[in-house]
This record gives sequence, C-alpha cells and structure tokens, in this order.
Amino acid sequence: MSSPSPFEISIPSSELQRLHQKLALTDFPDEVSDISSNWSRGVPLSEIKRLIHYWQNSFDWRAAEARLNTFPQFTTAIEVEGFGVYDVHFIHQKSAVENAIPLMFLHGWPGSFVEVTKMLPELLKGGEEGEGPAFDVVAPSLIDFGFSAASKKESFNADQHAEACHKLMLSLGYSEYVIQAGDLGHLIARFIALKYGPKHCKATHLNSALPAEPTATSHPELYAELEKIPLDKAEIAGLMRTKIFSEEGNGYLRIQSTKPQTIGYSLTDSPVGLLAWIYEKMHGWSDNYPWSDDEILTWVSIYYFSTAGPSASSYLYYENEHRNPSAFAAMQVYINVPLGIASFEKDVIVLPKAWNRTLGPIVFESVYERGGHFAAWERPDAIVHDLKGMFGKEREGYWTRLSNRRKNEVDWVRGTLS
Repeated sequence: MSSPSPFEISIPSSELQRLHQKLALTDFPDEVSDISSNWSRGVPLSEIKRLIHYWQNSFDWRAAEARLNTFPQFTTAIEVEGFGVYDVHFIHQKSAVENAIPLMFLHGWPGSFVEVTKMLPELLKGGEEGEGPAFDVVAPSLIDFGFSAASKKESFNADQHAEACHKLMLSLGYSEYVIQAGDLGHLIARFIALKYGPKHCKATHLNSALPAEPTATSHPELYAELEKIPLDKAEIAGLMRTKIFSEEGNGYLRIQSTKPQTIGYSLTDSPVGLLAWIYEKMHGWSDNYPWSDDEILTWVSIYYFSTAGPSASSYLYYENEHRNPSAFAAMQVYINVPLGIASFEKDVIVLPKAWNRTLGPIVFESVYERGGHFAAWERPDAIVHDLKGMFGKEREGYWTRLSNRRKNEVDWVRGTLS
C-alpha cells in the first residue's frame, strides 16, 4: 500500500466560471400554486430561485474550500481485489491523548466526509475526568463520492466499499478499530463487521438502523416475546413515519437503484437539477434543522465538484440492489460484533427498538426525540455522547484487552461490553 499524500481541495477557476454560466442560463419549470403544502411535490420554485441567485452571485466557494481545508486531508491508493487500484480521499485527525480509540466515520447519501467535521473537536478530547475516551478519527469519502476516485466497474457494491475502507484503516496502522455510521455508511459498516469483525472491526455504532422484522421462522423466541408486548406510542409513530417514507419518500431510491445512468445526465449537466435532487432530501429528512444557504450549497458543491462526477454516487444504489442477495438483505443477518444503536424519532425510517436484537449483540442503545436522518450534522452532541458512553470509563477493560491483542475476541468483547 502506498503512503498517504496530503490533499487540499482546490477547484479550478474555470470550473467555477462554467458553473456560474450554467446557473445564469437556467430555465425554471412552472409549479402548481394552489396546493396545501409547498413541499408536497418537491422543492418549491421560490426556494430554488432564491438559492440559485445566491449560488450565482454571493456564495463564496473559496471561503468554503478554505474552511474544509482546515481539516487534515489525504489521499492514498487502495487496491480492491478484482477491480484495481483507487485513490481514496479521507480526513485523518489524531488525538493528542495517548491510546486514543481508532474510529472510522462513514457518511451516506446525500452527505459526505464533511458530516464528521462538527464532531471532531469533541471526539479528539478525552482522558480527563468527565471527558470520556478520545478517538483518532478517519473519515473517508466513499469511492464514487467526494474527492475519491470513480469505481467505473460493474458489481462494485457494498462488498468492495467495505474492503476499501478496511484496507484504508490497515494502511494507516489501525489493525483494530470501531465505526460510526448512518445511511449508506451504515450499510457498509455492517459489511465491514461481517467480513472483518471481530478480529479487526471491534464494534459499530449506527444511526438509521434497518433491522428485519422478526418472524416466527426467522427469530422464533424474539417473535414469541414481542407477540406478548404491545408497541408503545413512539414505536407506532415510528412505523407510521416509515410507511409514509415508503409510499411518498423513496422515489429517489427506485430511480437510482434501477436507472442511475438516466438520472445521471440531469445531475451532471444541470447544477439546478443536482441542487433540487439533494436539497429536497436535506429538508425532508432532517428535523426542522435550520439549514443555512452556505451549508446547503457547500453540501451540493461537494457533489458538483466531486472527482467521480455528480452522478457517480447513484451507482452504489444500483449495484447493491442487483447484488444477490441484495446488499440491504445481506446486512440484516445477525453479526456477532458489539453493536450500539442510536434512534432519532424524526428519522425517515424508525423501527421498533426490539427488532435491533436481530442484528447482533446490542451493548448500547439510545433514543432521541430531537434529530433526523443526518444525525452527525443535526445532533453531533448526541453522536459524541453515545460514542463517549459506549466506550467510556466503565468499559475500559475492553480497550485494555484490545491493546493487548488477546484472542477469542467474541467471548470477552460481549462479556465486557454487556
């Protein structure tokens, strides 16, 4: 494996000029004006016009670029078996605290590596009374996202993403590590735990968990237990949110899972189309988060200026769906790696807490009334609180054993963390 090379984001001025030219030539659609909810059919025209005006005339990408470049970034070449070598972009920030815990943060769609940045200051702290453990943080741009390379090959799915992320950690000297992830990152984290845990991947903490519903066939004991316990109000509300999302909110998923090339022309050629495609999710999937125009356009610009191109992030949806079994089905198996789960009541999919027991040995759980799908960005305090708690003082024995490289990890990890 090659040594990491320092990386700074520096988009050519010619690309910025071309973006502004495209924005100036935008043709806007009409919209239905007598509807009860402005967002029921997508992003309101007034919102898009306002953002386009700001993007073209006031948004300072160079300032956003400078802010992002305050975080230590690198690229390194990672070989994925059977697919070739890919340049992977990542943030890597080490704590000054001795024996900090190696933590990999995996983003989803339509997020990026930027989601980790709000949490970094607190994750790096630790060791003092009340601070909890410190973490060495690695936050890659997934291949086909951000400033990592394009996959460009058929069947590059969750298995290959898991391999690339695992090899990245090994290349940085972390043979044992933990993961925090949500959305597509959660899917890849599950594959890493399945393939490389518990020898290398020691534990995962997930938001946006997607357990399968226990049945009399799949989980007879749990099914029998749940038959005797009625769902509480919060769980019923969560299932209703899940139903609404399934019926009204996942059209993007079907398109990107079936015809990513078709939508790709619009996402690549039209910055306005890309903005609408992403901003709708940022608004709809968050819990009344007060997105600033600068935040919105920074998130969207990372996709627009991405190394692989704005449409490449759709490929993973197609490949995961056409894997046999599908990646989402494959990751719902029981994986014997310690698992922490955070549930945010305003996420788009909120399933009963007990279903999580089908995923693995639950060692930490939390439920938050406030917060939506973008937990690391909306509620960085909550994710940091969970990580500090999951690996906190009362569980120091786990990390003593981790550093000693003892064998038979499953037995002592489950015993120590339970």
